[in-house]
Amino acid sequence: MTRRFKELTQAEMTEAQRKSYEGIISGPRGGARGPFNALLRSPDLADRVQRVGEYVRFKSSLPARLNELAIIIVARYWTAQYEWYAHRKMAIDAGLDPKIPDAIAERKRPGTMKEDEAAVYDFCTELHEKKFVSDTAYENTKKLFGEQGVIDLVGASGYYTMVSMILNVDRHPLPEGVAPLPA
Repeated sequence: MTRRFKELTQAEMTEAQRKSYEGIISGPRGGARGPFNALLRSPDLADRVQRVGEYVRFKSSLPARLNELAIIIVARYWTAQYEWYAHRKMAIDAGLDPKIPDAIAERKRPGTMKEDEAAVYDFCTELHEKKFVSDTAYENTKKLFGEQGVIDLVGASGYYTMVSMILNVDRHPLPEGVAPLPA
């Protein structure tokens, strides 16, 4: 399958797109990969989304290992191939045991999680699959991370749901030689 949104060059961008693009690449991402090429079709939305994403990815109250766990749960839920590819490595680099994403890839509950990982897994999985969280998942998450942590998990889930949807609509490709997740 081919991408639906042709890669924009700076020369092809409108002034509004260029301004949004500059905001994206000047931040902590250092580039405009993933959903940003497609998002630039709506430069004002792209600018607002990238600022939310900067908080969710780089400034969350959650440790990177747990934030990345939340992101790969979302990527797997949506079978967002590029998102999974990018954030699986980031999760492992942040200290997540590789057995955890391996189980998630197979749509199985990982058996080797620490208490904080299990809380994130249960919260995010319930939120996506049931569209709510149980009192148990909420209380476990709140106990470990506080109310801000609960909201930061919801924010990561929501932001990366949108990113996954954009990538899936775009048919964003995986790098050459990377095996896709099964459907």
